[in-house]
Amino acid sequence: MKLNHHLHLAYSTNIHRGENWDETFAGLEQYTLKVRDQVCPTEPYAIGLRLGDLASRELSEPATLSRFQKWLEQHNCYVFTVNGFPYGRFHGGRVKEQVYVPDWTTCERLEYTKRLFDLLAQLVPPGVEGSVSTSPCSFKEFIQSHGQVKAMRDNLWRCIDHIAALSESTGKPLHLGLEPEPLCFLETSQETVDFFDQMRADRPQDSSINRFLGMNYDTCHLAVEFEEPAEALARLAAHEVKISKLHFSSALKVQANSEVRQALTSFVDDVYLHQVVSRGPDSSLTRYRDLDEALARTKASEDEWRIHFHIPLPSPPTGLFGNTADHILGVMDHLKQNPTLCSHLEIETYTWEVMPAEFKNRSVVDQLVAEYRWCLAQLAKRGLATGN
Repeated sequence: MKLNHHLHLAYSTNIHRGENWDETFAGLEQYTLKVRDQVCPTEPYAIGLRLGDLASRELSEPATLSRFQKWLEQHNCYVFTVNGFPYGRFHGGRVKEQVYVPDWTTCERLEYTKRLFDLLAQLVPPGVEGSVSTSPCSFKEFIQSHGQVKAMRDNLWRCIDHIAALSESTGKPLHLGLEPEPLCFLETSQETVDFFDQMRADRPQDSSINRFLGMNYDTCHLAVEFEEPAEALARLAAHEVKISKLHFSSALKVQANSEVRQALTSFVDDVYLHQVVSRGPDSSLTRYRDLDEALARTKASEDEWRIHFHIPLPSPPTGLFGNTADHILGVMDHLKQNPTLCSHLEIETYTWEVMPAEFKNRSVVDQLVAEYRWCLAQLAKRGLATGN
């Protein structure tokens, strides 16, 4: 939906199953339209579209794309951003570290992302920027050589060239956002600015990176790293890293005592990685690949754990579980002061299917509606949306 200051807000449809186009489209009809009816029934409704590789190939068929464009017009909807992070299956089976495969060392990731931009250029309305979010280059443990790092930079430059040519030919501003995530090649704001500096060193005279490549700032991911919004955003600005999109998502925050550790077993699942960053009394950080590993390798303590498990935005703190909503609000405060920072806002709580019962006490549609209302209320307090 369109907000104040030319901002656009959507939820990411990666919460729904959908690996081929028929499944993806079914999710739009079964869930997305019902959410729209409750949060934005009369104004143009924005969709944050998740497209995996197979779905993107099928939607690229001219007749299929034409039908989808007519569907968007019929239902007063528009697409302004595409989630191009998960390449393959994302629900219903083990994903874990495979969500980063293929990574940016490969031609498969490059060609898939270029295809997403080809589609987005035909879907995004005139006068609206288009963005694609993508993986944080790779998973750290996958990268064993400088050659792999150079291959990632080379492929990203090839993608920038494609986006630039597409933007020029269509007149539509388009950009790609790398999404830092715990234990990934790009994990922190500092690693991100260092990588952008290396990218610029590859082509010192080419400023196109400033327009066509940026960062997808996920508030869950940066909060898990114990980053402060003002500091992270200032660092990115100082290095001229574009904010391509802001993901509003909340992480699980706990004190790792015995009672909490026992309760955390309900968050362990066989589908997604739930990286853990633990902060000790001396403020040192220790990282664990997954929640079950953190539980197995450590003893009860009062250390603070931040866990990469997206929980619903309105979920209040309990006696055992806290959240990182303060990071989201800090980003919103910054956006209030700098409303041109980023025009793309997206709600992303994809963990619906694996969420413990206490966080899953309503239908997925009702959860998404509640997330919109929480988000819109907080944005309205800051003059970024119109209050009800």
